[in-house]
Amino acid sequence: MKKYQVAIIGTNIGAKHYEDFQRVKERFNVHTLCGLTRNAIDNILSNETETKVSLNFDEVLKVKEIDIIDICLPPHLHFSACKKAMEAGKHVICEKPLVSSLNEIDKLEKISKETGKIIFPVFQYRYGLGFSKLKALMKSGLTGKPLVASLETHWNRGKDYYSKPWRGTWEGEQGGAILSHSIHIHDLVSMILGPVSNVFAKLSTRVNDIEVEDCAALSIEMENGTLVTSSITLGAANDTSRLRFCFDGLTAESGASPDKPYKPADDDWIFLARKPVQQNQIDEIIYKIKQPESWYTGMFDEIANKLDGYPSQEVTLKDARRSLDFITAVYDSSRQNKNVSLPIGKDNPLYNSWIP
Repeated sequence: MKKYQVAIIGTNIGAKHYEDFQRVKERFNVHTLCGLTRNAIDNILSNETETKVSLNFDEVLKVKEIDIIDICLPPHLHFSACKKAMEAGKHVICEKPLVSSLNEIDKLEKISKETGKIIFPVFQYRYGLGFSKLKALMKSGLTGKPLVASLETHWNRGKDYYSKPWRGTWEGEQGGAILSHSIHIHDLVSMILGPVSNVFAKLSTRVNDIEVEDCAALSIEMENGTLVTSSITLGAANDTSRLRFCFDGLTAESGASPDKPYKPADDDWIFLARKPVQQNQIDEIIYKIKQPESWYTGMFDEIANKLDGYPSQEVTLKDARRSLDFITAVYDSSRQNKNVSLPIGKDNPLYNSWIP
């Protein structure tokens, strides 16, 4: 089994990536950590001496033994960094949002095909015990037809969070709560229920003095007919992420624990039977589910499985495109004050950019 050599580019969320790569050291080695300042890198590495340090992204790309470039930069830098990395012969892991338009993701798909290098978008919320249980119940057939779902992304983001000059701006962050905060919970809904058919969105800036939205209310219809509501704010007292799915045969709900707002898949889920399904049928299935690797660790494991040629549940470029398709539709709906169908066509003005 090959151990993949990784270069992490960026020291903000890159610090968390570095930490979780240490949990899968049998499959990955962080060869290089690249950042703007030596001090920021040293704060992450502490006394660790094997990982190399770089302040130059272009020099990192020249290192032959590096297999994967892990991009943890501000959103407006993602496209160019992904492009450079693939053209240098490297696979890519890239934080969300992968890029800032459907046009850009289509360009990256073309480069990926031309170079033979894979892009692994980051959607780490997918990995954890709660979703493993729900997937097992769906596979068993006990859930039955999905009926409705409700989502809450109620977080607290104020002046300290927006002290970084690129945050809260269209140029730097490329969007607001729809793009940077609720992107995960909407990906989870598509993971469970499939593609979105249409959306009606109301967006507003009500909490912070910023350019982009920090509150939203969405009405969503999935292709399979499931109706979904999504409530989003960055003005809550604490950080809460909650998902509730109502199926014919059961209701599944995340625990919304205050200590796990960013790990809903690891939360304490409740699965309640609805007749004729019996609770003991549900309990028998979920009792057998073993604790999987979760969050970034689970995602990294699936990336290694893919690269090793094993069956995998990695996040794909198709998943990222579906996410950006939804985001584009949300901005389009809000600005036109009407229901918008997906997918978004190349003739839509927002295909090239949703930035005003």
